[in-house]
Amino acid sequence: MPSVDVTKKEFEIKDSISKVNPINSANILLSTKKEGLLTSSYSPRVPRRVICVFCGSSSGNSSAHTEAARSLAHTLHIHKIDLIYGGGTLGLMGELAKTLVSLSGPDSVHGIIPGPFMNLSKNSRSSDLPDINIYGNTTVVKDMQTRKQMMVNEVSMGASGSGFIALSGGYGTFEELMEVATYHQIGIHDRGVVIYNVEGFWNSLLEWIRNSLEAGFVGPSTSSIILEAKTAEQCIELLATYKKSEGMLNLSWDI
Repeated sequence: MPSVDVTKKEFEIKDSISKVNPINSANILLSTKKEGLLTSSYSPRVPRRVICVFCGSSSGNSSAHTEAARSLAHTLHIHKIDLIYGGGTLGLMGELAKTLVSLSGPDSVHGIIPGPFMNLSKNSRSSDLPDINIYGNTTVVKDMQTRKQMMVNEVSMGASGSGFIALSGGYGTFEELMEVATYHQIGIHDRGVVIYNVEGFWNSLLEWIRNSLEAGFVGPSTSSIILEAKTAEQCIELLATYKKSEGMLNLSWDI
């Protein structure tokens, strides 16, 4: 694929961005300005596994979280897996993306970020996209829901073993994790959902699942939608062998 400099391109948020062909349907998205609209250029590629990682835009107080992000990037590289993430350049998000780009190249990473976060993520007033040679490809969308819809679509269309991983993070990470778990339960997707439990960060969530099961709010057939991993390699293994929940609802969402 020829080198494309998108770091100095201006952009506008296109309302219909959710209709753009996703990366895991063999298209590489590069956001540019063309005739006043946010558009994408792409090149054909054989579909690969796609993993969407939710994680914080902060690094946390323990270096173990940053080390886990780097370890996950190295593991994605070894297994030739593409990364979808929130498009930020700070904290665990930035560390994960730039580490994988340094190993696998910019085409291995696709960040999806809502327009209002652009200045915040780069800690500046610039509206330029993140450097493709450092953080990979970036698509700017209009809102949070469009971002999550694109993430789910791309993972759903990925090769076998594609799925979702949650590293450590705050409210946004937790919300994204619970949404894709709920989407699995109600049949929007059938991909695996794994938490990378660094230094027991997700222990309280695991306890909540157990308590909800005992209290009758989570059924036995859906209690294992979210799986726990303690290493990056285990994250990949769990997604590769993931079986969709027996309690998944058979609903039609083509409305």
